[in-house]
Formats: sequence, structure tokens, C-alpha cells
Amino acid sequence: MNLNEPTEENLEFIINDLSEELQIINRSVVKPENFDLANYQEIKDLYDMVKAKRQVSVSEIHAIIDELKKYRKN
Repeated sequence: MNLNEPTEENLEFIINDLSEELQIINRSVVKPENFDLANYQEIKDLYDMVKAKRQVSVSEIHAIIDELKKYRKN
């Protein structure tokens, strides 16, 4: 899987993996179908940042979730 390609499958993978990585309990907030492929690069940048960190603090998790909410479809 090449995550550099903006596809629906890759977007779904990234969103689901972020949900796991950030231990999001309420998954309805980050359902893959609620995100627009037009924002793929911004979402992938968040994903890459999370993956690069060894540990994400609670405040960072909240900030990342707030950022993800900006990329949801209206």
C-alpha cells in the first residue's frame, strides 16, 4: 500500500489507524466516510506526525482530533 496516493482506500486506512493510535473511544467522530479525499494530504500529514512520535500526550490527542474535525465533510 502506497499511502502517498490519495485514494479512498488509503484515506480509510489512515483514519482507522489514527483512531487506533490515538485510542479514540467514540469512533463516530472519525468515521472514514465523513472525510473528503480533497483533504487527503492534510490528514496524511497528521498521520505521519503521529506515527513519528513515540508517545502522544492527552493534550496532543485533543489537538489532533480538533484538527481532524476541520477536514470532515459538511
